[in-house]
Amino acid sequence: MIVSLPMYNVSPRLQREYEALLARVLADAGVGEQAALVREPALPALWKRPDLLLGQTCGYPYVSFLRGVVTLLATPAFDFPGCAGSDYSSAIITRAVDGVATLADARGLTAAANDPASNSGANVLRHAVAPLARDGRFFGKVKWTGSHVASLRAVREGEADIAAIDCVTLGYLREESPDSVPGIRILQYSASSPGLPLVTAQTVPAAQQERLRQALLVPSAPLRAHMNALHIKAFQHRSDEDYQRIQRLEADAVRAGYPTLA
Repeated sequence: MIVSLPMYNVSPRLQREYEALLARVLADAGVGEQAALVREPALPALWKRPDLLLGQTCGYPYVSFLRGVVTLLATPAFDFPGCAGSDYSSAIITRAVDGVATLADARGLTAAANDPASNSGANVLRHAVAPLARDGRFFGKVKWTGSHVASLRAVREGEADIAAIDCVTLGYLREESPDSVPGIRILQYSASSPGLPLVTAQTVPAAQQERLRQALLVPSAPLRAHMNALHIKAFQHRSDEDYQRIQRLEADAVRAGYPTLA
């Protein structure tokens, strides 16, 4: 079996902390000897593997193509601005020196987004600007960057004018890489939705799934120490129905005549 938590490793320290948290969860669930760590997985292939014992995905891929492939275990509740319980939102950012004071001011400008399959980088930004779109367009150009870190950098360096940055990523960057955030201004926060869930392959036996879930929901003292280092207040089990909120954000944009970030 394989395990991987690659979603928020924006610094070597965070990678070490997430790997330590992962090892503790596996040990507490009594399955540590069954798993091999994958540090740089290919996505989305990782999420579809039948030997995935513990991983993490974005809610948008989950509702788009991972139902029936993975089981929801628990979702972290962070203490960063923009988070409420295990819900999170994105900070919609611009350069502080520019004259973009509202979303409407960004009409015809360049947006940066990490990936079309990202809830926090693309889906919520599409939802935010959909009421302002005309004939299916709002931005002059969309620059696909591959990561939130790259999107933020594109805005700072003038390659783009606006981006939606996962509030957890932004919180981590403020601590781990403070030089990356000066000059950025938050226009507003996006609509919220359930955060990035920890998942396991549906092929994993139900008893093992439940041990993993309980290790997260009722953390041991050593696990809680790792959680504190990562700004995780708790893990909460979220249902499939909860994640349908992400699809409703998409549906709202489609009804507004804005099916694609453009």
